Amino acid sequence: MTSSATLRQFKLPDVGEGLTEGEILQWLVAVGDTVTVNQPLCEVETAKAAVELPSPYAGTVTELLFEAGTMVDVGTPIITIDTGGGPAAPAAPAAPAAPAASGEEAEPEAGLIGGPAPGGRTSVLVGYGPRTTEARRRPRRAEPAEPAGADYGPGPGDRPPLLATAPDAGTKPMRHGGLEVGRQAEAHALQGEAATADGAPHGRGRLRPLAKPPVRKYAKDLGVDLTTITGSGAGGVITRADVDAAVSGATARPGEMAIAAGGAEREQRIPIKGVRKHTAAAMVASAFTAPHVTEFLTVDVTRMMKLRTRLAARPELAGVKVSPLLFVAKALLLAARRHPMVNSSWDEAAQEIVVKDYVNLGIAAATPRGLVVPNIKDAGRLSLAELAEAIGRLTETARAGKTAPEDMSGGTITITNVGVFGVDTGTPILNPGESAILAFGAVREMPWVHRGGSGGGKAKVVPRQVTQLALSFDHRIIDGELGSRFLADVGAMLHDPGAALAF
Repeated sequence: MTSSATLRQFKLPDVGEGLTEGEILQWLVAVGDTVTVNQPLCEVETAKAAVELPSPYAGTVTELLFEAGTMVDVGTPIITIDTGGGPAAPAAPAAPAAPAASGEEAEPEAGLIGGPAPGGRTSVLVGYGPRTTEARRRPRRAEPAEPAGADYGPGPGDRPPLLATAPDAGTKPMRHGGLEVGRQAEAHALQGEAATADGAPHGRGRLRPLAKPPVRKYAKDLGVDLTTITGSGAGGVITRADVDAAVSGATARPGEMAIAAGGAEREQRIPIKGVRKHTAAAMVASAFTAPHVTEFLTVDVTRMMKLRTRLAARPELAGVKVSPLLFVAKALLLAARRHPMVNSSWDEAAQEIVVKDYVNLGIAAATPRGLVVPNIKDAGRLSLAELAEAIGRLTETARAGKTAPEDMSGGTITITNVGVFGVDTGTPILNPGESAILAFGAVREMPWVHRGGSGGGKAKVVPRQVTQLALSFDHRIIDGELGSRFLADVGAMLHDPGAALAF
């Protein structure tokens, strides 16, 4: 009976600017679901943000190629969709195929990974354009067929090791800790038998120790022979902790082994990926590329806080949050207009300083996935009410993990509000490609020498609302005088908001 199914595999696209990988946070569809064009298939976290990927095809989901929580390289197929209207069914096991006699590579069938699309090109996500080369598959070896729905990664190192079974090569495989093993191989693993007692290389008829590819690489880097380890994982699978215990046992005295093992059990390892990985790389690059200078200023912002109360009651600002951050942002924008060199970048390749006539204002936001810095495009052209709305949208979207990649790029100057955590100040690190970043500390009631009255009456110590500002800048572009004048102007407007009329 001929099947009318037409299988299409959707490859992970580059959803940002030159990103190379992404983590599948969650699937929004399941095998058997009917999907339409542009229906969200899954949520993916890249190095900059979490985004939903729309389907380029309409049809029925037949296979999810990766589980949630998996890091996937850009260009790797992640889902299979039947666009022919046939019933959803797991993909049939691939039949063994001998390589061509001439030694040429076998061409993949249409619809499979790297298969031809209309026009003779390889299909990719709608809107990203075709690849310039066609994907080709290596010749298959005459090996037992892979089980249907096997959840393998894109590379050869991600596939499970071939394990010997009995002479009956058709023994039904079972899953153990993410690995496919034969029933008799499973029995050997459960009994803790070593694959090769003499340490000889593992051949086709010998058992290899059960371990996932990352654990194998970890053991290889440490020089640990996996055949000497008994796995503690499900079905005898060797874990990272087993490798650590083997290393500790080789270097520690017998009395110390329990202490070493206990220490490993009380540790938590967090993978460095996604937003956290991107932030770490960016901060290291910035800290060791641009020479940082940080200046500090303590400001009496009592008048600003009173103005905030009055403005919050005005009808044109109804429904938006009038926060102290709003006034800091407005003061920074006005000061940048007065000192445009602060809103610039260093072009190493061209050996030029690029001065921007627009301000894409970055607001650092703490999210469960790490620190992100989305920016408000052309913020200098916004009114106070528009700026308040933009800041509100930006922070809410960032905390929800829904910031679009384009909102994370192109920033020109940044504010980091450490005051929301009750912190007075700090020494912020520049966002890569920018020349200045302003840290805004907590507003506290403190004793302050104040000269009250419009005529400048007698000075006395009274409680006032006080905050601290810290400005870090790239000393290649901004010298001490310019940085000091810029910071002083921001402070003057926060101390007396009426001073903004002079800018």
